[in-house]
Amino acid sequence: MLSQLFPNVDWELMWEATLETLYMTAIATALTFVIGLALGILLFLTSPHQLWANRFSNILTGAFVNIFRSIPFIILIILLIPLTKFLLGSIRGPNAALPALIIGAAPFYARMVLIALREIDKGVIEAARSMGAKTSTIIFKVLFPESLPALLSGITVTAIALIGYTAMAGIIGAGGLGNLVYMDGFQRSREDVTFVGTVLILIMVFLIQWIGDSITSRIDKR
Repeated sequence: MLSQLFPNVDWELMWEATLETLYMTAIATALTFVIGLALGILLFLTSPHQLWANRFSNILTGAFVNIFRSIPFIILIILLIPLTKFLLGSIRGPNAALPALIIGAAPFYARMVLIALREIDKGVIEAARSMGAKTSTIIFKVLFPESLPALLSGITVTAIALIGYTAMAGIIGAGGLGNLVYMDGFQRSREDVTFVGTVLILIMVFLIQWIGDSITSRIDKR
């Protein structure tokens, strides 16, 4: 039945490309969460009137985040080719896409983290400080719990953006559904390959959004 509806689709290749997209998205999302969280916390804590208030550090971190957040992803991939080749020895395959995916998404998520932290009631932080809580205690016992729903919503949005990034990375040989749709679908005028690849990407997006929303709604007790 499927072979009649989609005669040009190689289902083995489609499945392999789907797994590659899931692999790139999962690894990049996990590392983006860690790096973006660290950058966002640093931005927050070094801002005026906060625990590590430091104008120079805040400006430097903010500039890094703003620069890499503003570069279009397809251009960022090209700019990072020398770094990717140095780190991995190749610019092709799912692993070769990871540096660009992480560097492109982490600053984006860092801004979301900063926004989430700024929404925390200042009185809660001040109360913890007045009781002599250490910085690490404030971070893990106050900032994280208070901002967790917003942090999870942010990483959900970022993960969905990363799926789009993997599709763009596929155009220059990173593998995944983007590569298959472009090489086997678009360039060979095989509309059924393009259609199936697009549907699979949409399914991934809907699943990630549903999982993210479900977890966030369970955690958010407001």
